[in-house]
Amino acid sequence: MCGIIGYTGHLDALKVLLQGLEQLEYRGYDSAGIALLSGKGDDKFLIKKAGPVATLKDACEKLDVESHCGIGHTRWATHGGVNDTNAHPHIAGKVTLIHNGIIENYHNIIEKFGFRDSLVSETDTEVAARLLDYYYSKDPYEAIRKTIREITGSYAFCIMFEDIHDKIFCVRNVSPMVAAHMKDGSFVASDVTAVIPYTNRYFVIPEYQIVTLTKEEIFVQDLEGHPVSPEILEVNWNIEAAQKNGFPHYMLKEIHEQPEALRNTITPRLKDGLPDFSEDGIPDEVLAECEKISIVACGTAMYAGMVGKALIEPIIKIPVSVNIASEFRYESPLVDEKTLVLIVSQSGETIDTLAALRLSKECGAKVLSIVNVKGSTIARESDYVFYTHAGPEIAVASTKAYMVQLASLYLIGCRMAMIRGKFTENTARDFISRLSGASTAVEKILEHKEQIKTAASVVAKAKDAFFVGRGLDYAFSLEGSLKLKEISYIHAEAYAAGELKHGTIALIEENTPVVALATQDHIYGKTISNIREVRARGAFVILITKTGAEIPEDICDIHFAVPMSHDRFTVFPVAAILQLLAYYTSDMKGLNVDKPRNLAKSVTVE
Repeated sequence: MCGIIGYTGHLDALKVLLQGLEQLEYRGYDSAGIALLSGKGDDKFLIKKAGPVATLKDACEKLDVESHCGIGHTRWATHGGVNDTNAHPHIAGKVTLIHNGIIENYHNIIEKFGFRDSLVSETDTEVAARLLDYYYSKDPYEAIRKTIREITGSYAFCIMFEDIHDKIFCVRNVSPMVAAHMKDGSFVASDVTAVIPYTNRYFVIPEYQIVTLTKEEIFVQDLEGHPVSPEILEVNWNIEAAQKNGFPHYMLKEIHEQPEALRNTITPRLKDGLPDFSEDGIPDEVLAECEKISIVACGTAMYAGMVGKALIEPIIKIPVSVNIASEFRYESPLVDEKTLVLIVSQSGETIDTLAALRLSKECGAKVLSIVNVKGSTIARESDYVFYTHAGPEIAVASTKAYMVQLASLYLIGCRMAMIRGKFTENTARDFISRLSGASTAVEKILEHKEQIKTAASVVAKAKDAFFVGRGLDYAFSLEGSLKLKEISYIHAEAYAAGELKHGTIALIEENTPVVALATQDHIYGKTISNIREVRARGAFVILITKTGAEIPEDICDIHFAVPMSHDRFTVFPVAAILQLLAYYTSDMKGLNVDKPRNLAKSVTVE
């Protein structure tokens, strides 16, 4: 959600910024802009446009300027509509500013400092720029310190001062930013994807620290002016991993990367065929001593948590709740020192999830986070971290992140079962053997992906679609429904199949697509009975079962079989089918698969 890029160095700043903004497009945005300092006198150049980065790029072709210092931004509108004026950067006097986050008290600041008549945009960001300019008198650090003392909310600020020609200043609270230095200069960005073309070494900017970027170095100081040495991290993937590599869309590429991502997440944590978390620094006591588990997440990560609950609770025999992170801290959650809180987040920066983490720790709970991004805020603030190894995920609709989150929850569930005496070693080895086979099962689905296009061609014509299942199948169907609605814009809902007669069946009309999941042996007959109910009312049924299941005559229009022998593990190939169904539906409708409207990859504002 929104993208920041800043550069000062020896390269052409305009080229660096535009390339960085293109790398950040996947985060979701509706306008883009850049600001450059010429390095000659007090000249500064500002270009910003509503629409894609390509529109900004076209406008910049007319720009004749030599600059080696500048900042750029992709905006996802929060305060004020989508137009050129509200786009970032914003200039106020000697200050040029870009901002991710939300300033909650900007109305109060306007009144307190009398800014109303000087504002030209509708944004909270311009208010911050005005406040910085109000306080600025040749000392950027004092101006920044005074400004952030006045501000309530989340922010990642990148600031240029008109009379300081080759420096960029940064400060943040909650909203993420990283910085990196190499021989050609210094970079700042909202995430590491934008700097990967230049270096794989970076650091996460600490909260409430002022970072100064110069051509020669980056230095960090706290608000009292004391130097700070941030931890340097290394990215273990290269720029090719964040490119399409011949696939028409990132989403399809990332679906195909899932078998490898599963192996990368599972295999390093196995010792003698059993799960072992010693390299993760997760002690058995954390898993053995908790009396309840609270899984907290948003969106796709939350639906992975739903599967985790359906898996873990019956095995471990302790209460497992799944909580929507955005609601968690407003509900007086039942979390205490006997609770293990599992935080699930791909980016490690989701603001609602981060707030839930902090509240959980205040309540005395131990926090174990499942995160894909090393060094992210959630990772740093958790008691323990279980890193997934999905690599970069560019498409807004999550696929491989979901798959490895599932694998992580399965590994954690198995280890808990072992140390609590619910699994013998032989049972645990059998569990892990089946889990390790998930990557092969997904590969088999991918070999037959063309068959899923047939189902997609029907779904693409529909206004509504429904997903039904029982038990684990219902948990699986939640994510399938989300995938379809977010990239195809078809109204899609998931329902427990047994609830059809309690109102849902009234929505079934002739040829309404119903994706029916029936992969759980012990309730297979019940699910088939529910499918008959929608079939009798004219639904177009897409049925997913395990290979070898007995399929009643005329029960469905299209049938897919998944190659897993045990109920618990069908989620992995089922997820691949549902992802491909959503992908092909969106593609057939001619939509932007990777960048669905109104959505952002990383939600860093409430």
